[in-house]
Amino acid sequence: MPNYLACDLGAESGRVMLGSIEGEHLKLEEIHRFPNEPIRDGDSMYWNVPALLAGINDGLRKAGARGLEIRSISCDSWGLDCVLLDGDDELIEPVYHYRDPRTAEGVKRVFAKLPWEEVFAETGIQFMPINALYHLAMETPARLERVRRIVPIGDAFNFFLCGVAKAEVSMASTTQLYNPTTRSWSEKVVSAVNLAPDVFPEIAGSGTPLGPLRKEVAEDTGLTGVSVVACCTHDTGSAVAAVPATGGVSDEADWAYLSSGTWSLMGVERKTPLINDACREMNLTNEIGYNGSIRLLKNIIGLWLVQECRRTWSEAGRELGYGELASMAADAAPFKSLINPDDERFMAPGDMPSRIADFCRETKQPVPESSGEFLRCCLESLALLYRDTLRRIEELTGSAIKRLHIVGGGSQNQLLNQFTANACGIPVMAGPVEATALGNIIVQAIAAGDIDSLKNGRAIIGASYDLEEFQPESADEWLDVVKRFEGLRGA
Repeated sequence: MPNYLACDLGAESGRVMLGSIEGEHLKLEEIHRFPNEPIRDGDSMYWNVPALLAGINDGLRKAGARGLEIRSISCDSWGLDCVLLDGDDELIEPVYHYRDPRTAEGVKRVFAKLPWEEVFAETGIQFMPINALYHLAMETPARLERVRRIVPIGDAFNFFLCGVAKAEVSMASTTQLYNPTTRSWSEKVVSAVNLAPDVFPEIAGSGTPLGPLRKEVAEDTGLTGVSVVACCTHDTGSAVAAVPATGGVSDEADWAYLSSGTWSLMGVERKTPLINDACREMNLTNEIGYNGSIRLLKNIIGLWLVQECRRTWSEAGRELGYGELASMAADAAPFKSLINPDDERFMAPGDMPSRIADFCRETKQPVPESSGEFLRCCLESLALLYRDTLRRIEELTGSAIKRLHIVGGGSQNQLLNQFTANACGIPVMAGPVEATALGNIIVQAIAAGDIDSLKNGRAIIGASYDLEEFQPESADEWLDVVKRFEGLRGA
């Protein structure tokens, strides 16, 4: 029975997951979970990379104690960020968080050298001020003088485990420094931040074997003879690889995916990128998926809204679980208040309920009063934004989307799933929850020859996990509120 380890790093926590393939089924088990708590220094935010690496190693030691034969290990993580390494391959700290406010000035610096239209033409990546490109524009000469190489965040953890630094293509594509047409680092964009392409690692395809665990890691964890593989190191790439959809990759896809968590990423799988004026104006993005496929998608703020509301209430002494919040939202009156989740005020950490209240006052809507009303406002607004995004994708691709697959932690939010089906007017298939870890393991298994294709890997996932279906309801009520929502977005 082949066994694999997936080290899945998310915005709130990291997990080491054991994946075991038994015939036509894949069994997943959480070996270890650890918090991901960014360091807050005034307005600045940093990632605690040493703590994350310690958490991974704790999980690997637990896995090693099992005495199982492990084929390989791979790390995946959020996108957007990079790690700077010095001449001795030591970490240059701090490792800035993508929500650090310095990127606002980084945007100005980049666009002073290279207009937005040219940045998009080179990369096909939507504009988000939190992208790695704008962080690198803010690096100081003193820090850059120490740099030997710059490694995307998920690939950096694979490097820490095996000593081989490569940029897996799904992760490289999210940096806004990669050209999906030439399939290489964009010299034009890289030069706009005063760097040279050779400071970035060689680009590797999804499923590339990197090498064995470092000797000291193998001895410490008891995982001898285990190799490290570059899965789709961007967590969305791994999550989309695990979508249990039928049919191959096509430029006329009739299904879409929504990777739902702190971020919501909605899109379709294609063979070719769409880099044109319409795509740029719709602010869609062309990221790379498994086997060179294109993930034409939109990054949407997602359940960050809920997480920040909950954090604010917790700091005020009100501890509310996600299940309790969902029940309160279900009991609240529908469509009392709506927000535009794309409004920049909701991007940064802080007092989210106050920001929602301010938005409602400014747009002459009732201000939510209870926690349930705040949550319902967030969830209904997200569902309406999903509808808007889906329509833009259909318009751009000329394809009619007939079903939506929701994967990831957010697929457990039944109320949001139902709202999404209602707003989009199509069936929603929810699950699996652990899509990122499953996709990570599937890619490793394909690299090892235990699974012969992504198509069969998806079939194994579909046979291993039950999906929950949500059919559209209350269509007229949702259509009535669409114009109101579009007015809030300035559409």
